[in-house]
Amino acid sequence: MDRAQKQEAIEALKGVFDSSGAVVVTHYMGLTVAEMTDLRGKLREQGAQLKVVKNTLAQKALAGAVGEAGDALFKGPVAIAFAPDPVSAAKVATQYAKDNDKFTVIGGLMGQQVLDQKGVSALATLPSLDQLRGKIIGLIQAPATKIAGVLQAPAGQLARVMGAYAAKDAA
Repeated sequence: MDRAQKQEAIEALKGVFDSSGAVVVTHYMGLTVAEMTDLRGKLREQGAQLKVVKNTLAQKALAGAVGEAGDALFKGPVAIAFAPDPVSAAKVATQYAKDNDKFTVIGGLMGQQVLDQKGVSALATLPSLDQLRGKIIGLIQAPATKIAGVLQAPAGQLARVMGAYAAKDAA
């Protein structure tokens, strides 16, 4: 890798760190190609990505912004999982780490904050952005549905009374 390629890789990593809601740092030692492909597919379904990074390039891309604790995450065979949504990459990575003992979550970066394993696990338990949107829409729609039901009830009762009188007169 020549100097221009390294600089290009550093700029790409800077873009990843800046645009991602959260970056999950993982070790993948011992995973087969099929297992890595499976993990990438699961991440892709949630709108996230997995990228194997060179530690020195990742540390240069961070440029000391997260301090020594952030630089300490990048030791050994490291892959990063990232997505615009801070929760989706953490959910998939922690679930895959539970299912596969060769894959481990080391920590994460969320903006300028460094997360340990427990922090990433806590992040994974939060609802995703789509789930939060669904809850908000449900809360907004519930009062309107109740109002419509209350307004329709008297008209429905009146129609049933008229129907009963009509049935009584016909009999």
